[in-house]
Amino acid sequence: MQRHFCYSTLTVEAPIPAEGGEGEGRAEDLPADRVVVVLHETQNYVNIAGTIRAMKNFGLHRLRLVSPAEWDPWRIAGIAHDTHEIIDQTRLFETLDEALADCVYVAGFTARQRRAKRAVIRPRELAPDLLARASASTPERPVALLFGREDKGLPNEALDRCHRSVVIPTNPEHSSLNLAQAVLLAAYELWMSGGSPQPFKDPRRSAPDATREELETLFGEVEDALWRIDFFKSRKPQGIMRTVRELAHRAELDGREAAFLRAVAIEVRKYLERTAPSADG
Repeated sequence: MQRHFCYSTLTVEAPIPAEGGEGEGRAEDLPADRVVVVLHETQNYVNIAGTIRAMKNFGLHRLRLVSPAEWDPWRIAGIAHDTHEIIDQTRLFETLDEALADCVYVAGFTARQRRAKRAVIRPRELAPDLLARASASTPERPVALLFGREDKGLPNEALDRCHRSVVIPTNPEHSSLNLAQAVLLAAYELWMSGGSPQPFKDPRRSAPDATREELETLFGEVEDALWRIDFFKSRKPQGIMRTVRELAHRAELDGREAAFLRAVAIEVRKYLERTAPSADG
């Protein structure tokens, strides 16, 4: 089967990738290979670009579009930089049933209150369950995150095909989210639930904690500098220095930081010595 698409209307022929082709070439069989993002009747390619960028930020790469009003890969690539692997493997479908046919679990995102009684869940509660289902499945039988068009969201007929209706908590007086924002929040919750370790980088320069001797030397230089600028003239030196000590202890200075502050105090003293009036003057 072939689909027809071009920049805004469906006119140019292009083959649909073979089943399970999305995400091929990955070195690791990650749960993300078993998660598809499905956009239903998206109206603006800018929102598709925002969705793709959000997916790349949080490790998702399988996108399916159902009857998009605009599909312009070149313009989308200009907005969502460095996402060609997602754009090139995006699949287009004429109907929602076709897009969801191989999915074993579907979570539909909606902001509107519905009369029908549905199984409703928050993204944070959904994430661990969805990842567990994805891990237990295969790329040929993925789980799906389903999002509706920008102006109307998902119709009831689409939610009828979902195992869960997902509602992102927002300000009740302004609950509607931009499409790409909703995708980003969902992808973020999946990423965080997956426990991907991301330790902060170590500083370029590090030093062991300051020793007691280094700290006492620092306090001595600071007290000397404060005496020289007449800081204690209306204050009790003992109380002031106790505050200085507490500040340093709470900061947990390392040896390099203690040496830096000591150098500041020494430079204050040297400056006063250089600028002090001479005995002859």
